Amino acid sequence: MGKLRVHNFAVSLDGFGTGEGQAADAPFGHAGERIHDWMFATRYWHEMGGGRRGSVGADNAFATMHGSGIGAEIMGAGKFGPPGWQDDPDYKGAWGPNPPFHTPVFVLTHRPRPSIEMKGGTTFHFLDAAPAEALKIALEAAGGQDVRLGGGPSVIRDFVAEGLVDQMHVVQVPILLGRGVRLWDGLESLEEAYHIEAVSTPSGVTHLTFTAKSR
Repeated sequence: MGKLRVHNFAVSLDGFGTGEGQAADAPFGHAGERIHDWMFATRYWHEMGGGRRGSVGADNAFATMHGSGIGAEIMGAGKFGPPGWQDDPDYKGAWGPNPPFHTPVFVLTHRPRPSIEMKGGTTFHFLDAAPAEALKIALEAAGGQDVRLGGGPSVIRDFVAEGLVDQMHVVQVPILLGRGVRLWDGLESLEEAYHIEAVSTPSGVTHLTFTAKSR
């Protein structure tokens, strides 16, 4: 049986995984891309664009774990597109004709639409489903590999609250956002269900890894 994993999910010091005011030209709202600067500096990120620059330290080591052994992804409607994308029947996601997933991707939305097959092996499927049901469908599609839970913060929070997440990598970035969508709300005593390790790096971020105690 595959596992459900979260990778490279960044939050501010005050726990926000995205800012306020998301739009097509501001997918993370007023936060901009500041919570991802640590990743943009890594060799992993540069290699995805065909380059060979970037850091090769601990940040890079964590970033590269993102894709290993992944056979499907689950994401929320807010990650797939900006508010209102459901009203555009031609909208196909924010990543162009060849998205970086290369697996089946299950988008959770209250307004499902027909699946969209993209270049590079990505097919977007649209589900109006509870977390446990969505995970069952994604695990079947993953064919024995793991499923990545891509976000946003409210989606991850819902899956964690139901005890469905096996492994989670959260990157705490040293900025304060003050508003937006928080990851940790309602997850009091999370440490009782997970083994937690922390690694701080010269970039200023802290990598938090959560491994479910019951797995």
